Amino acid sequence: MANAEGSDNMLNRVMPKDNIGLAAVLKVKENAWEGLSAEQATLSQPILVCTAHIHWDPEFCDVKLIQTMMLSNELKTILDEIPGQKYDSIQLLLCGDFNSLPDSGVIEFLNSGRVSMDHKDFKELGYKSCLQKIWNCDTPNEFTHSFKLASAYSEDIMPYTNFTFDFKGIIDYIFYSKQGMVPLGLLGPLSSDWLRENKVVGCPHPRIPSDHFPLLVEIELVHLSNGYLNRR
Repeated sequence: MANAEGSDNMLNRVMPKDNIGLAAVLKVKENAWEGLSAEQATLSQPILVCTAHIHWDPEFCDVKLIQTMMLSNELKTILDEIPGQKYDSIQLLLCGDFNSLPDSGVIEFLNSGRVSMDHKDFKELGYKSCLQKIWNCDTPNEFTHSFKLASAYSEDIMPYTNFTFDFKGIIDYIFYSKQGMVPLGLLGPLSSDWLRENKVVGCPHPRIPSDHFPLLVEIELVHLSNGYLNRR
């Protein structure tokens, strides 16, 4: 609220839209790393796992983007508080219902690590000066993060994750650290033929209890000790 001084939209439009993020720092057990030397295997390999739900209303794309930026800021704070760890040695797995399509500012920010301060999703509502007080901007006219994320799913694999009568689209995602994780396989969508044969035009449905389809990815971890890569 202190940083929102001069921005009524931050106070009255963004701040009342509470949503949730859950994060936990996990450590891979030492015996998971077969083939490593004893010294390498004892080096800590933390993984920050987070799941989140971002505001739903399509009319509030500005709120969604700012909430996602706030989430990334909190995740960085968590990483900075982990003792004895270099920032780039901690891997991130970020999952959630971001209520944002692939061409949105939210997904551009997560995928590319940056978003323009003048992005259309801010709706020219005067957030720039307020957000500049919160974020240390390394590049002019951009908000950035340094997680180096990639999406486990693509549009050609999963044409929609949310399937209702009047909306079908991708709004759920699994992001992973590109330098330390490798996707091995994933769960694809329900068959369009099956949906058509069973006359499923929207969910929830008696045979499908949620309007969101599950996302499931098997990921291989890379041990990043001393620049040495070992996959398990």
